[in-house]
Amino acid sequence: MVKWIQKSEEGSISDYGTYPGSRTDEELLKKGMIILDKPSGPTSHQVDAWIKEITGVTKASHGGTLDPRVTGVMAIALQDSTKLMPILLSSKKEYIALVNLHKEMPIDDIKKVCNEFIGKIKQLPPIKSAVARRVRERQIYYLEILEIDGRNILMKVGCEAGTYIRRLADDIGKKLGIGAHLQELRRTKSGQFTEKDLVTLQDVIDAFQENKIRDVVHPLELIGDAISSVVVKDTAVDAICNGAPVMLSGIIKFTDDIKKEAIVGIFTMRGEMVGFGKAKMDSETMVNNRRGSCIKTDKVIMKKGTYPKMWKR
Repeated sequence: MVKWIQKSEEGSISDYGTYPGSRTDEELLKKGMIILDKPSGPTSHQVDAWIKEITGVTKASHGGTLDPRVTGVMAIALQDSTKLMPILLSSKKEYIALVNLHKEMPIDDIKKVCNEFIGKIKQLPPIKSAVARRVRERQIYYLEILEIDGRNILMKVGCEAGTYIRRLADDIGKKLGIGAHLQELRRTKSGQFTEKDLVTLQDVIDAFQENKIRDVVHPLELIGDAISSVVVKDTAVDAICNGAPVMLSGIIKFTDDIKKEAIVGIFTMRGEMVGFGKAKMDSETMVNNRRGSCIKTDKVIMKKGTYPKMWKR
């Protein structure tokens, strides 16, 4: 379980900023996310277009493309939240897959072969994929067989972003020596988002017609539950908004799971996301030092001037 490490006892010294839960509907749409249950049929880009039309925003982007027939968890970022794409796209995924074997096989043989795919695997993206067709290494964190019914295998797969489950099904069939194909697929997790967080397209339409936007749009800060984080002093916020790195002297507290080069979220004391960057120190180093640059700011979410300038060039 992730724990917070206190670096400074300094409290907030300004009246600037807004608690994410206190934003107006207009502000929420600029810094919000919709966790959608993607229906079978449309492409992921068509879903983005529908969300823009329903909500009136000019930018909407999904974190991880799903094929037209695939359903399930799709995190859609709105407006300024689209800057979170590097985090959303790299988040771990979970799927429930129905795989059809081309011949029946002993259950023990199926389980043995499936277990061989847990860990690092190599995949060649499908011909119709949006990425270059070269062999890539991906991580399968778990592969659980939920049910076997004749030639049909129902399985749960937890994997690294960018893993092709259709290719995985094909490779399992080849390893068994009988062939196999993916029959149905549903994404059940994307990062920390699960099926419990989902709303449908009809839910979104109804919420906007009934002026209940908060029922379907969440503050972008929700992403903070999935990444390492630091909370910075009010005096440091505007400097970070102008691209400055996060200095140890400007930190109030940080999570104990920070690893060097990992993505780290940068937050104010009110819980607002300032931006995110790459860690130049791990948590232990941050504990044992008092000065130095610890996070290189990569993306700034907060608008410059939200907090007063309290720094010198």
